[in-house]
Amino acid sequence: MRGGDVLFVMRAARRTCTLLLSLGLLLAAPSARSGEDSQPIFRAISSEVRLTFYATDHNRNVSQLQRDDFAVVDDEWVVRDFRSFGHCNTENLELVILVDGSESVSPQYGREVAGLLRLLSQSRVTSADRVSVIAFSGLKPSLICGTTCQNSSTVPELLATRANGATPLFDAVVYASQFIATRPDPEVRPVLIIFSDGEDTVSIHTDRSAIQAALARELQIFSVDLNSSPSTGSAVLRDMAEVTGGRYFLFSDSANAVLSSIVDDLHNAYLVTYRLPSRRAGFHSVSVLPTHNLNFQFRSRRGYYYPRALE
Repeated sequence: MRGGDVLFVMRAARRTCTLLLSLGLLLAAPSARSGEDSQPIFRAISSEVRLTFYATDHNRNVSQLQRDDFAVVDDEWVVRDFRSFGHCNTENLELVILVDGSESVSPQYGREVAGLLRLLSQSRVTSADRVSVIAFSGLKPSLICGTTCQNSSTVPELLATRANGATPLFDAVVYASQFIATRPDPEVRPVLIIFSDGEDTVSIHTDRSAIQAALARELQIFSVDLNSSPSTGSAVLRDMAEVTGGRYFLFSDSANAVLSSIVDDLHNAYLVTYRLPSRRAGFHSVSVLPTHNLNFQFRSRRGYYYPRALE
């Protein structure tokens, strides 16, 4: 593998917690598939990759990671020389919660909404955070409340509804990604929490399209599995979380555990930036590996998309 040849530049400006192509990123909404799966198109002009990641040692956060403790593998390139590295500083959340209201989760629906309300009532979700709730069932997702759901009287209305209809999970993830794209803010960390059984039955988008849309918006997914036992939907939810650098939970885990995990991630994240090693169009895989202490484990999103030449 070829080592990255990057000049280290210390940055005094405030760091933001995103993995993006720094000079620009445009998201084009995915189209419905016809015959073959249609995929979202992401376009960018870039010279730098910014990667947020988390470090643990025997499941404990590593608070004093050094720049020579890890290397980034970007496709076939090993990057050791970074433009900047340090703790990631993000104060506020862009928290979007997807609530599965389909018939397949009917037995758990009441507990699902109750767990959501408990989550929103936690003191760790502040008035400065932007909290939105999107429900999905039938043919399409719908926005229940936006930006200030923790202070909204509209969310309890979910308790008065019954779970029914099909499950457009993948469409809901794309919808949430597009919703976040309309309100970009480099000082706010985008997080998606999904309450679902993962069994999509009607979406016009694929699971791959949904993951691509989330990656393009730097959207970290925390999935809460409503299944009583492992299923194909469980695997979908786990994959969404792992690919985007989030976490997967069982419904038996408490809402407090979900929220605590998000807050812990925000407080213990690292940000590294490095020169784009290759302008090859398409998906660039990314991983963070230990260089000295093999007990270190790293969690990050699995890659980013670099576009074809702009027309």
